[in-house]
Amino acid sequence: MIGSIKGKIILKTDKFLIVETNGVGYKINVSPDTLTKLAPRLRSGQNEKSELFSFWIHTHVREDILDLYGFLERPELEFFEMLINVSGIGPRSALAILGIATIETLKKAIGTGDTSYLTKISGIGKKTAERIVIELRDKMGEVKEGSSLQGELDVLEALKSLGYGQSEAREALKKVTSDANTNTKIREALKILGGNKN
Repeated sequence: MIGSIKGKIILKTDKFLIVETNGVGYKINVSPDTLTKLAPRLRSGQNEKSELFSFWIHTHVREDILDLYGFLERPELEFFEMLINVSGIGPRSALAILGIATIETLKKAIGTGDTSYLTKISGIGKKTAERIVIELRDKMGEVKEGSSLQGELDVLEALKSLGYGQSEAREALKKVTSDANTNTKIREALKILGGNKN
């Protein structure tokens, strides 16, 4: 099994990368969040050809498929592997879930049993969200008493009411100050989104 890959990125799409190492190009499926993190380093065409990138790899094998899923940080890989061990969650669904919020936010949602956050944010069904909470809640560690994600849901609803799509609103929310109040989060998110809408 492949556990990690270090090489040059020779192709980047919106869903996967081709990383070349020792003359072999590996197709690595990545989350939108990983692509966002890589973007500053890939802006110049020279970087794509010369810089070496390291990925933690999950090798997914089925009867007729061998897929690689890559992560820049080990905690992302570990959380991904927890998600795919939940019945009904495949690698692509797990990758999509990882793309909707930070790992800390997702762990808080699962740890507090906030299935409404999981369903409203990721679009997964209620039964699947409940299954994720039931199977992973004990693995999330201690969650602060009274922790709530309602504020984040309120920010997303406010941004959607202003005409922003759910995916761009989610991306902006990931970049705002996590401990700010709802109004501050909305203001920060609007500043981030300001360049996308006239």
